[in-house]
Amino acid sequence: MTGAGIAVVGASLGGLRAAEQLRAAGWEGPLTLFGDEPHLPYNRPPLSKEVLAGRAPASSTRLRRRAGVEDAVWRLGTAVASADLAARTLTLTDGSVHGYEGLVAATGVRPRRLPLPGGPPRHVLRTVEDSAALAAVLVAGARVLVIGAGFIGCEVAATARSAGCAVTVVAPEAEPMLLAVGEDLARALRGRHEARGVRFLTGRLVTGITPCGAVLDDGTELRADVLVEAVGSLPNTEWLAATAGLDLTDGVLCDAHLRIGGLPHAVAVGDVARFPNPRYGPDAHRVEHWSVPGDTARHAARALIAGLTGAALPAAPCAPLPSFWSDQFSLRLQSFGRTAPAERTRLLEGDPDATDGDLLYGYYQGDRLIGVAALGGPAAAAAAARHRPDLMAPPGPVPPEHAGAHR
Repeated sequence: MTGAGIAVVGASLGGLRAAEQLRAAGWEGPLTLFGDEPHLPYNRPPLSKEVLAGRAPASSTRLRRRAGVEDAVWRLGTAVASADLAARTLTLTDGSVHGYEGLVAATGVRPRRLPLPGGPPRHVLRTVEDSAALAAVLVAGARVLVIGAGFIGCEVAATARSAGCAVTVVAPEAEPMLLAVGEDLARALRGRHEARGVRFLTGRLVTGITPCGAVLDDGTELRADVLVEAVGSLPNTEWLAATAGLDLTDGVLCDAHLRIGGLPHAVAVGDVARFPNPRYGPDAHRVEHWSVPGDTARHAARALIAGLTGAALPAAPCAPLPSFWSDQFSLRLQSFGRTAPAERTRLLEGDPDATDGDLLYGYYQGDRLIGVAALGGPAAAAAAARHRPDLMAPPGPVPPEHAGAHR
């Protein structure tokens, strides 16, 4: 058996940020990162936009590593098959065993796949290889069927349409990105996509894949040259399943300091971590926003070092302010705080019926502003930043005529 020090399982953004924050917090011991991909950490958001569109090379996504992790050991292209948290060992897919003092789970997520056989080649978008394979078939005139209308589905639809493809998006929800931004802003987003030539079939399920496309639950047959599955993601927790007592229902359940199962020597960061955020109550949630790996890594590093050295835990629990952005056509969707679920939404700026122009929505729990989201150009994103919930005074009551249900 080899190894000692801290093992970081996952060598993408979350793993890199965890390693950097461990060094920043004073960890001087050995640091080993394990990743199933053969690449050093890279930035995934451009894969569905600039890289997919051919405006930037894949090499431009490589993340810069801070000097503090230059001495870290990178075990790339070999995944961790299982972990024994009691014995503090990792078993890799090549059969080797690695011991550790402390553990960081940073394994992120993978694309969910449709449980349907057959059809033309079906694309997902998670890795640089996925982006390259999809880019090769997004040629002008190609009929592209996107299944799913979340972040990846909408971004791929916009990129494909900009490339001259005929794009149809199928989704079970009533509006695109409904679960992320609520009905009002989702409806406006749909209108702007449709004005640019994207076709939506919402409230529909794909029930079959054919050699020429797909069949929907109402019997509609859709022909497609390119089929993209963008139906969500699954957290990569299988390697932890051998440890009894862990809650892996949706990611790995952590306490308020991101400790796995309350263990002092094991923490989780990023997309795979499900933890309570005191900003929004006692329930634990998993958040797949780009900012979360950095926010959680900072806190988890201090908590892990405290557990290994006997030092005091951070005084306050981990309480990041969620934020995300999504570029679609020339539009930027920018959010700060919690936009789902919320009791009410309020249009703060703009005309939601227009096909251009800036929009700003506020999201409320009672009279408390818990989130903002903007759609439009740079001014809209700047307005969202100015209205961040952590910067605003408590708002007044929301007038009923301006309040809309938020799903």
